[in-house]
Amino acid sequence: MTMAIPSATTGRVSALFWRKPSLALFLLLLGPLMWFGIVYLGSLLTLLWQSFYTFDDFTMSVTHDLTLANLQALFNPANYDIIIRTLTMALSVTVASAILALPMAWYMARYTRGKMKAFFYIAVMLPMWASYIVKAYAWTLLLAKDGVAQWFLRHLGLESVLSMVLTIPAVGGNTLSTSGLGRFLVFVYIWLPFMILPVQAALERLPSSLLQASADLGARPRQTFRYVVLPLAIPGIAAGSIFTFSLTLGDFIVPQLVGPPGFFIGNMVYSQQGAIGNMPMAAAFTLVPIVLI
Repeated sequence: MTMAIPSATTGRVSALFWRKPSLALFLLLLGPLMWFGIVYLGSLLTLLWQSFYTFDDFTMSVTHDLTLANLQALFNPANYDIIIRTLTMALSVTVASAILALPMAWYMARYTRGKMKAFFYIAVMLPMWASYIVKAYAWTLLLAKDGVAQWFLRHLGLESVLSMVLTIPAVGGNTLSTSGLGRFLVFVYIWLPFMILPVQAALERLPSSLLQASADLGARPRQTFRYVVLPLAIPGIAAGSIFTFSLTLGDFIVPQLVGPPGFFIGNMVYSQQGAIGNMPMAAAFTLVPIVLI
């Protein structure tokens, strides 16, 4: 035998949800948000706690003796250089991706329709369908000595410019594939679609009436871009920047395949945990991207 809920109570609950629709939405999202919060915050707290454990270099084992040595080791000159190197690359890739994404996203949002828009969407997303490792290896061949990139620059008469660029400290190298510039180009190529799509979505919602009103008020195209388009594109740029910055910050494959010797944060986490088994130090390095993001 089941107990029926009084109709008056049901009516009051329905009226409450009718007057406060945000309450109904909150109750619907409460379960997923709690689950996400428990998993996400639980993972962060676990990483933080493990970073206080002690790694015995003699026995190559982890003990539960708490210490601050792992967090202090992050500020050692060698580890500090790794953090700065990774942060510099992530910021550079994010800025370059935003600069390259804006013109293409603007063209896609304002000047393409129908099949042409679909073509651009496919063109932007097509590299994302290929394997990440395959793309990275392909770029090592493109940037190698006497590779496609060098052949192309030679036929444009720019080989001397390339040679000059490769002599710049922290940017150059023996070849493009072993230079910081080559690593930067690979990162931009791989993560650029993650910047284009959010920016395009933001510009797609830009009303044409705002552009017309700006022109009617005598604003030049540069002023319209600066005071109308760019502020409304910032949410898309911010979303794309989160993708490009965080993905570059945690990458460990491209730094192994392209560019000069030198670890990134992702390489250190992989090396400390996978090769050495030093989970506390790996957890300490993992906290760096979390704090930066």
